[in-house]
Amino acid sequence: MLHLKLPTDPRWADVAEKNIAEILIDHAYCEQKAATTCISLIVEFPEKEALVETLAPIVAEEWEHFEKVLAEMKRRGIKLGKARKDEYVNQLMAHITKGNSVEVRLLDKLLVCALIEARSCERFKMLWQNHSDPDLRQFYYEFMVSEAGHYTTFMDLARQYLPKEKVAQRWQEFLRIEAEIIANLDVRGDRIH
Repeated sequence: MLHLKLPTDPRWADVAEKNIAEILIDHAYCEQKAATTCISLIVEFPEKEALVETLAPIVAEEWEHFEKVLAEMKRRGIKLGKARKDEYVNQLMAHITKGNSVEVRLLDKLLVCALIEARSCERFKMLWQNHSDPDLRQFYYEFMVSEAGHYTTFMDLARQYLPKEKVAQRWQEFLRIEAEIIANLDVRGDRIH
């Protein structure tokens, strides 16, 4: 369903379980950034009514996810700490077409969002299936389901605003780019991506 070209190295789940405090901190910031990104899309493309109507509730949902992760951290005695640089996301964003038409920028931004949601979904699935703590397995199952829905939403928005052939072609390009990024990143258990 996610169409990712390169699966996450299976070692990631083991390393992540040993660093669950760091994973939760990074996860909290990922949710905060997801809410901020949706707000940015609304601000940049306010004339796209379907986008605004679709993303406004996702902003609220992502912020609710942020609060949910913070509550789990508090339950475990983990403090938020400072935000970390997300090398994965930064590398993906570097491939967004700049200075081109509004439609091309919109397409690239929606596809990058879809990719981030897809990769997050895959990682949350690994935590759901492999973590020894049953509470965290359930916690990450719920996030996995949500991320799958967001992935689909971003893809649907791209297809709504641009020709399906153009979306499919650029999606394949981004899938190749994303696989290359994943292949060249270290297996780190202190980050969601």
